[in-house]
Amino acid sequence: MTVLSGEVLPAVPAPHGGAPTVGGAAGNELEELLREWLVSYASRHTRAAYRRDLRHWLTFLAASGVDPLTQARRVHTHAWLRAQESTGTVSAATRARRLAAVSAFYSWLIAEDRTDRANPAAINPKQKPKTDPTRPRTAGLSRAQAEALLAAADVDTGPQAARTAAIVALLLYTGLRVGELVGADVEQLGHNRNHRVLRFTAKGGREHLVALPAPVTRRLDAYLAARPDLTESRVPVPVGQAGTRERRPLVATASGARVDRGAVWRLLRRLATTAKIPVKMSPHVLRHTCATLARDAGARLEDVQEQLGHADARTTRRYDHGGQRLDRAPAYTLAAYLTVGDGHSTESAEGETA
Repeated sequence: MTVLSGEVLPAVPAPHGGAPTVGGAAGNELEELLREWLVSYASRHTRAAYRRDLRHWLTFLAASGVDPLTQARRVHTHAWLRAQESTGTVSAATRARRLAAVSAFYSWLIAEDRTDRANPAAINPKQKPKTDPTRPRTAGLSRAQAEALLAAADVDTGPQAARTAAIVALLLYTGLRVGELVGADVEQLGHNRNHRVLRFTAKGGREHLVALPAPVTRRLDAYLAARPDLTESRVPVPVGQAGTRERRPLVATASGARVDRGAVWRLLRRLATTAKIPVKMSPHVLRHTCATLARDAGARLEDVQEQLGHADARTTRRYDHGGQRLDRAPAYTLAAYLTVGDGHSTESAEGETA
């Protein structure tokens, strides 16, 4: 990352002409503080995300010779944000998320009496990166593109072809986050009032449940039936026997290990290329697609919110790309309600007042 210098923030040369360091703060001390702060978050995905964002901030300070514990000030925060803007590749949402992570870390330091300095990331709200909470930032697939992706997965070849079809169906129909998918276990499959379901640990450490429709179970059952590590096992685990067996990944490598996120990303991008879908594919694109197409098909916003595990319906609305479509405009709904073919209401207006 290029550090701004001169106009915004004078660059400070690294001591002895060497590589940038973390100034006077001992690396081990800072690492210990980071570990103590991160351990308060239940989700390993949250911990990993915050660590990545803090590393970005610390790299910037190290390149400028600024100690993050004793020298960092708001001017450095503003310079850090400007440096990200100058690349032209970092969205406002990403900058806002990174700023929130840094602010949370310093707030923790202050609350734990680990510093008597002000929070350098606590800047004026008007100076924070501006994001539009109603506009989706991730692309979504059209109905035709979603069907093309499923078709490409179904005809995929190779020893893991069945797994490919199962992964795409799970992500598209349920809107699972990639971390939830790769972190799920076979033992978390089950039934609930005649519904096939998957129970898993969602973002924030919450227990969550999603229904698995026939297109998912058909592909998933075919995949699990061919798994060598499951051939002598009953899936799901019989009632009363939970915890008696070693946890087995829902989606696994040929050796039975857990599939990593990167493998899922690469798989989806390969399939998108095969299906000639001109979208920068990712697991999150399928999460957005799930929300949009479910709403297009008539699902209630509240039901989509529940399936995706959103605490706030406003988050779900951001995932619903269909909200930007004119064919959903309330004006059409009202026009159909107020008029019939001849352009007049079917109800009498006699005796009614405004």
